[in-house]
Amino acid sequence: MPRLERAEKAAPYRDQIGELFQQCRGNLVRVHEELVAQGVAISYPALTAFCRRHGIGHPPSPPVGHYEFCMGQEMQHDTSPHRAPIGGVEQRVQTASLVLCYSRMLFVQMSPVFTRFTCKVFLTDALQYVTGACATCMIDNTHVVVASGTGAQMVPAPEMAAFAERFRFAFRAHEKGDANRSARVERPISAKRIDMRSEGRQ
Repeated sequence: MPRLERAEKAAPYRDQIGELFQQCRGNLVRVHEELVAQGVAISYPALTAFCRRHGIGHPPSPPVGHYEFCMGQEMQHDTSPHRAPIGGVEQRVQTASLVLCYSRMLFVQMSPVFTRFTCKVFLTDALQYVTGACATCMIDNTHVVVASGTGAQMVPAPEMAAFAERFRFAFRAHEKGDANRSARVERPISAKRIDMRSEGRQ
């Protein structure tokens, strides 16, 4: 779908808003009151949203970093709940995905539930589809793989460690709260949509 472009009601008053922001010492409630008193028809939520988008009173977010991967270095695995129409009825499913970090090749499957057995079946299908495994499989501390610990201290369950050894890779988990570390797999799969333009199958 083409991106919907809408004119911002506050755009013509940007300089005025900036000056009022300084005069009112960052108090957007006072800025809104002053604008209304001057005849500007804008709601308070629209004003605060405009200020966020244009960095008025909000310092720009620092870059989260950039990761470079060599060929065969890392793959990322994640699961997300979705609702999908099956047999004419919308049902809750677990969407499992695996992405190769270097090529961004993506494999996706849906299951009613996602257990350790389902995880092993999914990863087997995924690795057969991409014809190999990377040295590391990054996960998000999921209990399906993890026996104890988080992040660098994560210990995989014995059966999952044995499964990984069979395919000659090792599970690793990113630190809690560091979801950007597994962004290769989380970005194409969101809570609202599945980007099937990527290489893979459903």
